[in-house]
Amino acid sequence: MKTINDFDFKDKKALIRVDFNVPLNEDLVVTDTSRIEAAAPTIIKVMEDGGNCILMSHLGRPKNKENEFSLRNILSTVSDVLGIEVKFANDCIGEAVMKEVNQLDAGEILLLENLRYHKEEKKGDFDFAKQLSLLGDIYVNDAFGTAHRDHASTAVIAQFFPQKKCFGLLLASEIVNINKILQDGETPITAIIGGAKVSSKITIIESILDKIDHLIIGGGMAFTFIKAQGGAIGNSLIENDKQTLALEILKLAKQKEVQVHLPVDVVIADEFSNDADIKIADITEIPDGWMGLDTGPRTNQIFGEVVNVSKTILWNGPMGVFEMSNFANGTIEIGNAIGEATKNGAFSLVGGGDSVAAVKKFDLGDKVSYVSTGGGAMLEMLEGKSLVGIEAILD
Repeated sequence: MKTINDFDFKDKKALIRVDFNVPLNEDLVVTDTSRIEAAAPTIIKVMEDGGNCILMSHLGRPKNKENEFSLRNILSTVSDVLGIEVKFANDCIGEAVMKEVNQLDAGEILLLENLRYHKEEKKGDFDFAKQLSLLGDIYVNDAFGTAHRDHASTAVIAQFFPQKKCFGLLLASEIVNINKILQDGETPITAIIGGAKVSSKITIIESILDKIDHLIIGGGMAFTFIKAQGGAIGNSLIENDKQTLALEILKLAKQKEVQVHLPVDVVIADEFSNDADIKIADITEIPDGWMGLDTGPRTNQIFGEVVNVSKTILWNGPMGVFEMSNFANGTIEIGNAIGEATKNGAFSLVGGGDSVAAVKKFDLGDKVSYVSTGGGAMLEMLEGKSLVGIEAILD
């Protein structure tokens, strides 16, 4: 697996695919710099070698080059994070861009305009990828968040750099850490799967059952399992058409000797609001008109005990509606349990948008081993799929 550490970038132009698809507020100001910070080590390595960085990324889903999706909006933030003034190109291909690239001095950085301003990017267009390739001497893919997309800048462009393509430090780190779960995990291995729907997690669960010893199921998806087994769940979230599937998962887990842990009690509310009336109920006896919005104290204790004996831990999805303070405790408790297990020597990986958001919200990032930057890409890797952006570098 070639990384940027296998190249000397002195007097070379590094064309780096980064994932700067960052959130902006109404004033078009960046509200979370995590993805920019994650790419910084790769960029700094090239600069310290005496090379140039040409950064390319997408931002949002533009249809007609709307200003709100211009990467110019994030330019000052990128400069602040990297500690160097970053230059900006008004396009990502063409003679004017090529001229700006050729005028760069050693150690300078040029941020290209949004790749998705060109429809050819998402189409994986060969000619568009070829035009992009003219801007660099070495192609570096450091965008794990888009590694599963068959786009021009991630999967197609690599063929124009047969001997001069590599992974950035972030993408290489993602591969290594996810493989610690998939291939090298020390037992007992526990997967904690939460979130709203069984349907969005079914392929992950099926794929990891061969690799894990414990499966903790929390969040809204738990109610589909409970109702499928005859429990009364009141007005809780339910995928009625997935009840048979839930029973099949439980049966498959039993065949594979995986212990499944479902909530036994929940925090219930009479409406979906932080100001609702709340109480604790057995998860199989939720009254009509009430809904489960977080795991209860007995559940948190049981889940914590399972995590405590685990040596490898995957966490994907919150335990409750953590955005509301009255229903955040289950997610905080599981995060703290993972942190304690990690402190005692376990390896823990957190991935998926909501769980990553929870880690940030409750300052758990320093307590776990690794926080993945790629939602969809991480899930596809855990499902056992090969990612086109990774394969393009390895090919």
